[in-house]
Amino acid sequence: MSTCATASRDLDEPLAGTAATARTWLLLEQPGPWGAKALTSSHLDPDVGRALERAAESTGVRVALIRRPGRHADCHTPARHRVYVAHTVPGNAWLRSHVVDEPRQLLDLDFAALGGGDHGGFGSPHTGEPLALVCTNGKRDRCCALLGRPLAGELTASGEEGVWEITHLGGHRFSPTLLVLPHGYAYGRTGAHAVKEILQAVREDRVVTEGCRGNSAWERPGQAAELAVRTAAREDALGTLSVVGTTGDAPRWEVTVAHTDGRRWRVTVAQGASLPPRPESCGAALGSPARMDVMAVREIA
Repeated sequence: MSTCATASRDLDEPLAGTAATARTWLLLEQPGPWGAKALTSSHLDPDVGRALERAAESTGVRVALIRRPGRHADCHTPARHRVYVAHTVPGNAWLRSHVVDEPRQLLDLDFAALGGGDHGGFGSPHTGEPLALVCTNGKRDRCCALLGRPLAGELTASGEEGVWEITHLGGHRFSPTLLVLPHGYAYGRTGAHAVKEILQAVREDRVVTEGCRGNSAWERPGQAAELAVRTAAREDALGTLSVVGTTGDAPRWEVTVAHTDGRRWRVTVAQGASLPPRPESCGAALGSPARMDVMAVREIA
Protein backbone atom coordinates (compact mmCIF):
# COMPACT_ATOMS: atom_id res chain seq x y z
CA MET A 1 0.00 0.00 0.00
CA SER A 2 1.36 3.41 -1.01
CA THR A 3 2.06 5.95 1.73
CA CYS A 4 2.71 9.69 1.73
CA ALA A 5 6.39 9.01 2.48
CA THR A 6 6.67 6.59 -0.45
CA ALA A 7 5.12 9.13 -2.83
CA SER A 8 7.37 11.95 -1.63
CA ARG A 9 10.49 9.80 -1.91
CA ASP A 10 9.56 8.45 -5.34
CA LEU A 11 8.95 11.99 -6.61
CA ASP A 12 12.26 13.17 -5.08
CA GLU A 13 10.56 16.05 -3.26
CA PRO A 14 13.28 18.41 -1.95
CA LEU A 15 13.89 18.50 1.80
CA ALA A 16 15.55 21.91 2.23
CA GLY A 17 13.30 24.53 3.78
CA THR A 18 10.76 22.12 5.29
CA ALA A 19 11.74 22.04 8.98
CA ALA A 20 9.32 23.05 11.73
CA THR A 21 10.09 26.59 12.91
CA ALA A 22 10.99 27.15 16.56
CA ARG A 23 13.72 29.23 18.13
CA THR A 24 13.25 27.28 21.36
CA TRP A 25 12.00 23.73 22.00
CA LEU A 26 10.35 22.74 25.28
CA LEU A 27 10.22 18.94 25.52
CA LEU A 28 8.25 17.18 28.25
CA GLU A 29 8.59 13.46 28.96
CA GLN A 30 5.17 11.81 28.87
CA PRO A 31 5.09 7.99 28.63
CA GLY A 32 2.06 6.11 27.41
CA PRO A 33 0.01 6.50 24.23
CA TRP A 34 -0.26 9.76 22.31
CA GLY A 35 -3.21 10.98 20.32
CA ALA A 36 -3.05 13.08 17.16
CA LYS A 37 -2.89 16.27 19.26
CA ALA A 38 -0.72 14.82 21.97
CA LEU A 39 -0.67 17.77 24.37
CA THR A 40 -4.40 17.29 24.93
CA SER A 41 -4.76 13.58 24.07
CA SER A 42 -2.28 11.66 26.19
CA HIS A 43 -1.83 10.87 29.88
CA LEU A 44 -0.80 14.51 30.34
CA ASP A 45 -3.60 16.48 32.00
CA PRO A 46 -5.35 18.07 28.99
CA ASP A 47 -5.90 21.31 30.91
CA VAL A 48 -2.13 21.55 31.41
CA GLY A 49 -1.57 20.70 27.76
CA ARG A 50 -3.91 23.46 26.61
CA ALA A 51 -2.31 25.92 29.01
CA LEU A 52 1.16 25.09 27.67
CA GLU A 53 -0.07 25.62 24.11
CA ARG A 54 -1.50 29.03 25.05
CA ALA A 55 1.65 30.03 26.95
CA ALA A 56 3.89 29.20 23.99
CA GLU A 57 1.76 30.93 21.35
CA SER A 58 3.66 33.62 19.41
CA THR A 59 6.76 33.32 21.64
CA GLY A 60 9.00 31.28 19.34
CA VAL A 61 8.70 28.30 21.71
CA ARG A 62 7.40 24.97 20.45
CA VAL A 63 6.16 22.44 23.01
CA ALA A 64 6.28 18.69 22.33
CA LEU A 65 6.05 15.46 24.29
CA ILE A 66 8.84 12.89 24.30
CA ARG A 67 9.28 9.33 25.57
CA ARG A 68 12.00 6.74 25.50
CA PRO A 69 11.83 4.23 22.62
CA GLY A 70 10.27 0.84 23.29
CA ARG A 71 6.94 -0.49 24.49
CA HIS A 72 4.70 2.14 26.02
CA ALA A 73 2.48 0.69 28.69
CA ASP A 74 -0.95 2.27 28.90
CA CYS A 75 -0.84 3.09 32.59
CA HIS A 76 -1.42 6.16 34.72
CA THR A 77 1.32 5.54 37.27
CA PRO A 78 2.62 8.91 38.47
CA ALA A 79 6.24 9.49 37.58
CA ARG A 80 8.73 12.31 37.49
CA HIS A 81 9.08 13.90 34.09
CA ARG A 82 12.35 14.73 32.32
CA VAL A 83 12.23 18.15 30.66
CA TYR A 84 14.57 19.59 28.04
CA VAL A 85 14.69 23.17 26.87
CA ALA A 86 16.83 24.02 23.84
CA HIS A 87 17.50 27.33 22.12
CA THR A 88 18.63 26.86 18.52
CA VAL A 89 19.78 30.29 17.32
CA PRO A 90 23.48 30.13 16.27
CA GLY A 91 25.74 32.05 18.62
CA ASN A 92 23.43 31.37 21.55
CA ALA A 93 22.49 27.70 21.15
CA TRP A 94 22.03 25.85 24.43
CA LEU A 95 20.36 22.78 25.88
CA ARG A 96 19.25 22.48 29.51
CA SER A 97 17.65 19.64 31.41
CA HIS A 98 15.46 19.37 34.48
CA VAL A 99 13.15 16.89 36.22
CA VAL A 100 9.71 17.96 37.45
CA ASP A 101 7.20 16.18 39.63
CA GLU A 102 4.26 17.93 38.01
CA PRO A 103 4.15 19.20 34.39
CA ARG A 104 2.03 22.10 35.68
CA GLN A 105 5.28 23.53 37.08
CA LEU A 106 6.30 24.45 33.53
CA LEU A 107 3.54 27.06 33.41
CA ASP A 108 5.69 29.17 35.73
CA LEU A 109 8.30 29.60 32.99
CA ASP A 110 8.68 32.90 31.13
CA PHE A 111 7.92 31.69 27.62
CA ALA A 112 8.71 35.02 25.94
CA ALA A 113 12.15 35.00 27.56
CA LEU A 114 12.73 31.38 26.52
CA GLY A 115 11.85 32.24 22.93
CA GLY A 116 14.35 35.08 23.08
CA GLY A 117 17.13 32.81 24.28
CA ASP A 118 17.05 33.52 28.02
CA HIS A 119 16.62 30.32 30.04
CA GLY A 120 16.30 32.18 33.33
CA GLY A 121 18.36 29.58 35.17
CA PHE A 122 15.91 26.75 34.44
CA GLY A 123 17.45 23.35 35.10
CA SER A 124 21.11 22.75 34.41
CA PRO A 125 23.24 22.50 31.26
CA HIS A 126 22.88 19.19 29.44
CA THR A 127 26.31 17.56 29.35
CA GLY A 128 25.42 14.23 27.76
CA GLU A 129 25.06 13.12 24.17
CA PRO A 130 23.24 15.30 21.62
CA LEU A 131 19.53 14.57 21.51
CA ALA A 132 18.17 12.63 18.55
CA LEU A 133 14.40 13.09 18.49
CA VAL A 134 12.53 10.78 16.09
CA CYS A 135 8.88 11.45 15.27
CA THR A 136 6.89 8.28 15.99
CA ASN A 137 3.31 9.52 16.47
CA GLY A 138 1.28 7.16 14.31
CA LYS A 139 -1.94 8.87 15.40
CA ARG A 140 -0.86 11.89 13.37
CA ASP A 141 0.36 9.85 10.42
CA ARG A 142 1.01 6.15 10.07
CA CYS A 143 4.36 6.80 8.33
CA CYS A 144 5.72 8.21 11.59
CA ALA A 145 4.94 4.92 13.32
CA LEU A 146 5.86 2.57 10.47
CA LEU A 147 9.19 4.28 9.76
CA GLY A 148 10.00 6.26 12.89
CA ARG A 149 9.58 3.63 15.59
CA PRO A 150 11.93 1.09 13.98
CA LEU A 151 14.54 3.82 13.53
CA ALA A 152 14.32 4.93 17.16
CA GLY A 153 14.51 1.32 18.32
CA GLU A 154 17.51 0.52 16.12
CA LEU A 155 19.41 3.58 17.30
CA THR A 156 18.74 2.75 20.95
CA ALA A 157 19.73 -0.89 20.48
CA SER A 158 23.00 0.24 18.88
CA GLY A 159 23.95 2.18 22.02
CA GLU A 160 23.00 5.77 21.13
CA GLU A 161 22.10 7.37 24.45
CA GLY A 162 20.32 10.56 23.39
CA VAL A 163 17.47 8.97 21.44
CA TRP A 164 13.88 9.94 22.23
CA GLU A 165 10.57 9.58 20.45
CA ILE A 166 8.77 12.89 19.86
CA THR A 167 5.16 13.70 19.10
CA HIS A 168 5.41 15.95 16.05
CA LEU A 169 8.07 17.44 13.78
CA GLY A 170 5.90 18.24 10.75
CA GLY A 171 6.33 16.85 7.26
CA HIS A 172 4.98 13.31 7.72
CA ARG A 173 5.80 12.61 4.08
CA PHE A 174 9.53 12.94 4.87
CA SER A 175 9.40 10.12 7.46
CA PRO A 176 11.38 9.04 9.28
CA THR A 177 11.98 12.58 10.50
CA LEU A 178 14.59 13.63 13.03
CA LEU A 179 15.45 16.71 15.08
CA VAL A 180 18.91 17.06 16.62
CA LEU A 181 19.41 19.31 19.64
CA PRO A 182 20.86 21.62 20.80
CA HIS A 183 21.52 23.07 17.35
CA GLY A 184 18.06 22.46 15.91
CA TYR A 185 18.80 20.88 12.53
CA ALA A 186 16.01 18.66 11.24
CA TYR A 187 16.39 15.74 8.82
CA GLY A 188 14.14 13.62 6.66
CA ARG A 189 14.24 10.12 5.14
CA THR A 190 16.93 9.16 7.63
CA GLY A 191 18.30 5.68 8.26
CA ALA A 192 20.21 4.56 11.34
CA HIS A 193 23.62 4.77 9.65
CA ALA A 194 22.93 8.33 8.48
CA VAL A 195 21.73 9.37 11.94
CA LYS A 196 24.92 8.02 13.49
CA GLU A 197 26.96 10.12 11.06
CA ILE A 198 24.82 13.18 11.88
CA LEU A 199 25.34 12.73 15.63
CA GLN A 200 29.07 12.13 15.25
CA ALA A 201 29.31 15.33 13.25
CA VAL A 202 27.55 17.24 16.05
CA ARG A 203 30.08 15.87 18.54
CA GLU A 204 32.76 17.32 16.24
CA ASP A 205 30.91 20.68 15.95
CA ARG A 206 29.94 20.00 12.35
CA VAL A 207 26.62 19.85 10.56
CA VAL A 208 25.69 17.26 7.92
CA THR A 209 23.74 18.88 5.08
CA GLU A 210 22.74 15.69 3.26
CA GLY A 211 19.12 14.92 4.09
CA CYS A 212 18.84 18.16 6.08
CA ARG A 213 15.51 20.00 6.14
CA GLY A 214 16.95 23.12 7.78
CA ASN A 215 17.57 24.78 11.12
CA SER A 216 14.38 25.35 13.08
CA ALA A 217 15.62 28.78 14.22
CA TRP A 218 14.85 30.22 10.77
CA GLU A 219 11.69 30.61 8.75
CA ARG A 220 11.57 28.31 5.76
CA PRO A 221 13.16 30.63 3.15
CA GLY A 222 16.02 31.17 5.61
CA GLN A 223 16.40 27.42 6.17
CA ALA A 224 16.85 26.84 2.45
CA ALA A 225 19.17 29.83 2.09
CA GLU A 226 21.48 28.75 4.91
CA LEU A 227 21.83 25.23 3.50
CA ALA A 228 22.54 26.65 0.04
CA VAL A 229 25.32 28.86 1.43
CA ARG A 230 26.81 25.91 3.31
CA THR A 231 26.98 24.01 0.04
CA ALA A 232 28.35 26.94 -1.98
CA ALA A 233 30.97 27.89 0.63
CA ARG A 234 31.75 24.31 1.65
CA GLU A 235 31.12 25.32 5.25
CA ASP A 236 30.15 22.57 7.70
CA ALA A 237 31.07 24.15 11.05
CA LEU A 238 28.21 24.57 13.51
CA GLY A 239 27.29 28.06 14.65
CA THR A 240 29.06 29.91 11.84
CA LEU A 241 26.10 31.00 9.69
CA SER A 242 23.10 33.12 10.62
CA VAL A 243 20.14 34.48 8.70
CA VAL A 244 20.39 38.21 9.37
CA GLY A 245 17.77 39.58 7.01
CA THR A 246 14.87 38.56 4.80
CA THR A 247 13.02 40.87 2.41
CA GLY A 248 10.10 40.16 0.14
CA ASP A 249 7.13 37.90 0.57
CA ALA A 250 5.81 34.71 -0.96
CA PRO A 251 6.56 33.61 -3.58
CA ARG A 252 10.02 35.28 -3.64
CA TRP A 253 12.46 36.39 -0.98
CA GLU A 254 15.95 37.85 -0.76
CA VAL A 255 17.71 36.31 2.25
CA THR A 256 20.97 37.62 3.71
CA VAL A 257 23.19 35.02 5.36
CA ALA A 258 26.19 36.10 7.43
CA HIS A 259 29.29 34.17 8.49
CA THR A 260 31.04 34.78 11.80
CA ASP A 261 34.18 35.66 9.79
CA GLY A 262 32.42 38.65 8.19
CA ARG A 263 31.44 37.19 4.82
CA ARG A 264 27.87 37.69 3.60
CA TRP A 265 25.70 36.20 0.91
CA ARG A 266 22.46 37.27 -0.74
CA VAL A 267 20.28 34.27 -1.56
CA THR A 268 17.22 34.41 -3.80
CA VAL A 269 14.58 31.89 -2.71
CA ALA A 270 11.37 31.23 -4.64
CA GLN A 271 8.34 29.31 -3.45
CA GLY A 272 7.20 26.71 -5.92
CA ALA A 273 4.61 23.95 -5.94
CA SER A 274 5.63 20.30 -5.77
CA LEU A 275 4.28 18.57 -8.85
CA PRO A 276 2.73 16.23 -9.75
CA PRO A 277 0.23 16.37 -6.86
CA ARG A 278 0.84 14.00 -3.96
CA PRO A 279 -0.71 13.48 -0.49
CA GLU A 280 0.84 15.66 2.20
CA SER A 281 -0.12 13.00 4.75
CA CYS A 282 -1.58 9.52 4.57
CA GLY A 283 -5.27 9.57 3.76
CA ALA A 284 -5.24 13.22 2.67
CA ALA A 285 -6.35 14.42 -0.73
CA LEU A 286 -3.72 15.01 -3.39
CA GLY A 287 -2.07 18.40 -3.06
CA SER A 288 0.89 20.43 -4.26
CA PRO A 289 2.89 21.28 -1.12
CA ALA A 290 5.05 24.38 -1.20
CA ARG A 291 8.75 23.94 -1.86
CA MET A 292 11.65 26.34 -1.36
CA ASP A 293 13.79 26.66 -4.50
CA VAL A 294 17.11 28.52 -4.27
CA MET A 295 17.48 30.55 -7.48
CA ALA A 296 20.81 32.28 -6.78
CA VAL A 297 23.57 32.52 -4.17
CA ARG A 298 25.78 35.64 -4.41
CA GLU A 299 28.57 36.64 -2.05
CA ILE A 300 28.32 40.35 -1.27
CA ALA A 301 30.74 42.93 0.06
